[in-house]
Amino acid sequence: MAVKSAEGSRNQMEKDNSLKEFQETLREAIEVLGYPHQVYDFLKTPMRFLEVSIPILMDNGETKTFQGYRAQHNDAAGPTKGGIRFHPDVTPEEVKALAGWMSLKCGITGLPYGGAKGGIICDPRQLSLTELERLSRGYVRAVSQIVGPTKDIPAPDMYTNSQIMAWMLDEYDHIREFDSPGFITGKPLALGGSMGRETATSKGVLYTLELVSELKKIPVKDMRVIVQGFGNVGSYLCQYLHEAGAKVVGIADVLGGLYEPDGLDIPYLLENRDSFGIVSNLFTNSISNQELLEKECDVLIPAAISGVINKSNASNLKCKIVIEAANGPTTKEAINILDDHNILVVPDILANSGGVIVSYFEWCQNNQGYYWEEELVDKRLKDKITSSFLNVYNTSKKLGVNMKIAAYIEGIRKMAEASRLRGWVRF
Repeated sequence: MAVKSAEGSRNQMEKDNSLKEFQETLREAIEVLGYPHQVYDFLKTPMRFLEVSIPILMDNGETKTFQGYRAQHNDAAGPTKGGIRFHPDVTPEEVKALAGWMSLKCGITGLPYGGAKGGIICDPRQLSLTELERLSRGYVRAVSQIVGPTKDIPAPDMYTNSQIMAWMLDEYDHIREFDSPGFITGKPLALGGSMGRETATSKGVLYTLELVSELKKIPVKDMRVIVQGFGNVGSYLCQYLHEAGAKVVGIADVLGGLYEPDGLDIPYLLENRDSFGIVSNLFTNSISNQELLEKECDVLIPAAISGVINKSNASNLKCKIVIEAANGPTTKEAINILDDHNILVVPDILANSGGVIVSYFEWCQNNQGYYWEEELVDKRLKDKITSSFLNVYNTSKKLGVNMKIAAYIEGIRKMAEASRLRGWVRF
């Protein structure tokens, strides 16, 4: 337990550095672009940041107050867009960094949005279903003045799902007194959700892996993959990898990891995981998340929390490729180390952009009142991911920078140009 506790403390320290990580890489990319320092000053922090207190009646009759946040990074290119996470380690710095990363994702993929992010400090595993509903509705009441289908569109994130989005939609509709399905994405299909939204982030990572497979000449079939994280993104990704013939040799959840060089029984793990993606507690041979990250594989996919690959463990990785399915899982120092070891890192703001891409599709369908078949959603998602990947990869080669810097460059260009045209910055 002491090992896990120390590991958790280190990961929390890395999470607290997420805004600094965002700002340092942003500054480097802006310098490569040759933009003046005023562009960095404008983009380094959110345009708006709201902190709210949410009093909730608990099942035991007591009232407990939860802290929540909403950051809106930049709305020059359109309304802001970003998820809401429920997690005990949410911090203002993390939410601000996540909003900035979302702006970059929208720039990379050419979406008419800026970035936003929300969060509530809570442990949903310790809340009943009715308490979760009250908390979800309370958050919407607290932020309702700054969100809306043409202002800021929320979505699911860590430990939130389509049911929570449904409660939030219903609360917003009661406040505004009209039906507004475009207020929030990641909804159930019966309330205007999109086919393919729940699996979008995982499929986007899969399509990215297929592109890297061609690039590195490592066939997906029999590719050895470790997926660190077994929640919504990680579990669907493991399913798709298994169906594609890859060997998922390692997975991890919040309690620990499992590793099997010949490949894990993914169908069994998927069938027996709980609603929070926990399955390692069913085994006596589980290892720590840290140990799993350093096991041998072809592709390592961190799909849980930020800061898990850092200067203390980057040199110990035994993979050829890192694909960031989580937000900010690899620190800037770690990426420099991985570059020196010739390990390709496909950055989060490219690899996990499938969620916001299909959220955009959902928003379009809500606005049109016309809904697409899943085959069309998947095709358009793959087209977006492919063109975005090629743009970033070509920028990386043209400018002689790694994929992380190249992704920031592609993400900054549209946002900075939209801000310039509005007269907010001059360059």
